Amino acid sequence: MGEHSGGASAVTHNSVSGNAVIAGPLVMAGRVESLTLPAAPPCVTPRQVPRPSALFVNRAEELQKLRAAESDRGAGRIIVVSGLGGVGKTQLVAHWAARVLEQSFPGGHLYADLEEVRRDGAVDVGGVVAGFLRSLGVHPEFIPAALGERTALFRSVTASRDTLVVIDNARQAAEVRPLVPATGLLVVTSRTKLPALSMDGAVQIALDPLDQGAGVELVHSWRVADSDGAAAALVRLCGGLPLALRAVGEWLARRPHLGLNDAVRALGADGLPRLEDGTTSVNAVLDMAYMSLPAPTRRLYQLFGWLPGTTVTGSLVRAAGVPDADEAMGDLLTANVAILVETADRPRRLRLHDVVRAHAREVVRELRDAERDAVLRAVTDFYVAAVAHADIRVLGPGRFRLQPPPTRSLDELCANETLFTNGAEALEWLDAERGNLLAMLRIATEERWYDAVWKLCESLWPLYHSRKHHADSVDAHRMGIEAAQWTGRTDVEIRMRNQLARAFYGLGSYDEATRELDAAGELLGSVTDTRLSGMIWETQGLVALAARRPEDAHTLFARALEANAARNDGHGVIVQTYNVAQALLAGGRPQEALDAAGQAAALAVESGDDAMLPRLGIVQAQALHRLGRVEAAAEAAMRAAEQAAARKLYAKLDQALEVLGEVAASAEDARLRAACEAKSRELRRDAGVPSGE
Repeated sequence: MGEHSGGASAVTHNSVSGNAVIAGPLVMAGRVESLTLPAAPPCVTPRQVPRPSALFVNRAEELQKLRAAESDRGAGRIIVVSGLGGVGKTQLVAHWAARVLEQSFPGGHLYADLEEVRRDGAVDVGGVVAGFLRSLGVHPEFIPAALGERTALFRSVTASRDTLVVIDNARQAAEVRPLVPATGLLVVTSRTKLPALSMDGAVQIALDPLDQGAGVELVHSWRVADSDGAAAALVRLCGGLPLALRAVGEWLARRPHLGLNDAVRALGADGLPRLEDGTTSVNAVLDMAYMSLPAPTRRLYQLFGWLPGTTVTGSLVRAAGVPDADEAMGDLLTANVAILVETADRPRRLRLHDVVRAHAREVVRELRDAERDAVLRAVTDFYVAAVAHADIRVLGPGRFRLQPPPTRSLDELCANETLFTNGAEALEWLDAERGNLLAMLRIATEERWYDAVWKLCESLWPLYHSRKHHADSVDAHRMGIEAAQWTGRTDVEIRMRNQLARAFYGLGSYDEATRELDAAGELLGSVTDTRLSGMIWETQGLVALAARRPEDAHTLFARALEANAARNDGHGVIVQTYNVAQALLAGGRPQEALDAAGQAAALAVESGDDAMLPRLGIVQAQALHRLGRVEAAAEAAMRAAEQAAARKLYAKLDQALEVLGEVAASAEDARLRAACEAKSRELRRDAGVPSGE
């Protein structure tokens, strides 16, 4: 790359006036056409809807309504299934989805439980859409940051494939409107009818409790003996709620010497109590089921009550001190009060039914606060170490970090299962834990475990940055700033404010980013580590560049470059020189930009920092193009494309092809331009992005 930069400077300047010539146009076009793209990931059609339970009876009428709505649907039809908690809404949809012919929804079945992504009552809809896009094969580098852009891409991706989307536990119409596929069906479950969706043509299906005949059939499926009509009494006492009836069944399964009359007597003459809003509480039955569980399983049940999140893995359960973790998890599955959650990451995840989770929180109210604190502290410590390991896997051990490496290895932390083995798996694990981690940060902040708070925030940077979870990042780093202030760690506060500013920068909120950076800048005089100064100046430069203030950006990047050079940070010097080159280019100084990019490229080749070469090559190509040196510009862009392809850098490859296409257009090289456009379409197709996006 260094020789290439020197050679480029010796090329005669061409005038980009419509008669410029790229030497060997057929050869250049052939290089583009023969470019080997990164291998597309295996095409896996998502089937995410929870598996149906075997204990399911007499919902023929509702199933028929679902079938009728499915067969009669138009583009983007919506079905709302409403009913009491525990009435079986999710099971109804799961049974229907299992019976739907695969060809009815060749795009796949997508699923999300909004309770898992609800924060203080609000839902991170953008995060749900991003998860759906990844499940449909869109490469993360091509998923935009803004909700509107994500929704538009989701509609484009689903326009050519019939897709089923199932959303559990919706509370408002606004939470689900962005999730309607362009072609296919959206099925929403809710405790209310969401009348606002009627304006969108939604079909309403109300799911009532089981009538006596259906309830008796369910009871007889697990306990046949019913000599004196106790099953009918049991159905009445349970209010016809399948969840309550299954919980009674679990209670009896652990007491084979008892019969249905014993269960009736245990419930009492009044059966399930009524709540203030007139709905039925299943807590009396869940109390019975809970007390019938073995001691380790009760401990796991309590853990669900204490945890602020919604899912657990075996490693977390063991870290919390639950004995016989695998058996306890199996018991909750067998009891039909928990389900397995399918995620892209490696470990098995368990989630309680939302009604059961609410009961678990009632159960732990009776337990000592000291027990809760000890369990949550153990869980927090587990997350601090595991997330730190994930950060190291994703960004490598050389990243500047204020916290020391974890004292326990990943094998010691997770002795019975593998959380992740490489950076890609670590990122998937972090994404699957995203809701749990943000909820845990809130608990740690409330408990004043401030060291844990800022360490988690620092380690979550690769997740928030690479997956563009900017809203989560804003919430997390505000807590991180508070933690830094309470612990008197000025260096930590600077880092937290910088990472918060990067989140605002990603959202395009440059004023907010500037406020955080100004606050951090006022603290720089209190620290001696120049890397912190360089970090702030770099982000200030990025904001200035985005705000079209290239001269300010150049000054700031130059200061960041000096700070990295003072620490002999080779990678930092290359990155900041690249930033300087970008600012010079944006400021209309292409020759200086070319010189800076060439210097950085030479350093990158010398140090083996190959990942920076495509970025630098793109800047060189753009600078050469502006200087009218078309042949050299084409060669620089072509090399950048080849380097990006070799390193599976999808976005940089796409950008290099775009620059090369622009160079070809200015030289009126139709063959080369067509080759670039064709290869870009192929790249985007492999990355799951429809043509035209």
